[in-house]
Amino acid sequence: MLTAAETLAMSVTDRPVTGDAESRAWLRALRSADEHTREEAVARLHALLLRAARFEVRRRAAGARHVAGPQLDDLAQQSADDALVAVLAKLDRYRGASRFTTWVYKFALLEAGVKMRRRAWQDREVALEPAGWPVLADPGPSPSRDALMGELLAAVADAIAGELTAHQRAVLVAITINGVPIDVLAERMGTTRGALYKTLHDARRRLRACLAARGLDPDLDHRGSSE
Repeated sequence: MLTAAETLAMSVTDRPVTGDAESRAWLRALRSADEHTREEAVARLHALLLRAARFEVRRRAAGARHVAGPQLDDLAQQSADDALVAVLAKLDRYRGASRFTTWVYKFALLEAGVKMRRRAWQDREVALEPAGWPVLADPGPSPSRDALMGELLAAVADAIAGELTAHQRAVLVAITINGVPIDVLAERMGTTRGALYKTLHDARRRLRACLAARGLDPDLDHRGSSE
């Protein structure tokens, strides 16, 4: 009698897969009911993810000069480990639109990117208040545009201070004004990227509604100009 694991592996293996022959071979091996075949495929997959993670870590190393070589290797290893878990958990989502190796590479690049950004910000303070509203201004030389921008900035500042919740304000300021990476902010605030994206979306929608109520257009680039 087959074990539950073997039954599950067979049911998954029997599902139709698309894509090129190499991609189908990867899926068959990773879903194989044979433990040796499956483990060998997982080991090959981890090695592939590790190469991708090392590439991304090295590419981003310039932005984290204080991180030493052994630390970079450790971050790459962690990235590959986490990417492997994610790939195996989402294996059924692969539809063959791209090569399987291309699809899994994205998991490693994402994990490595997140970890490098977090490491680069590890000893930095995450500012939740703006250093100054003028940083939002468009430097383009135009008196009329400067007047519009000044009015817009004042309205935005008022709306952020008076119309947003404290949480919306903190997220909006940190990400859009102070340049805090969203995954770093998620870690510091003990939440998820998805939750922060939702908060950011709601805050922006609320700001636009406030500006529209005052007859202001936040997209000055879309205004006509005879200058």
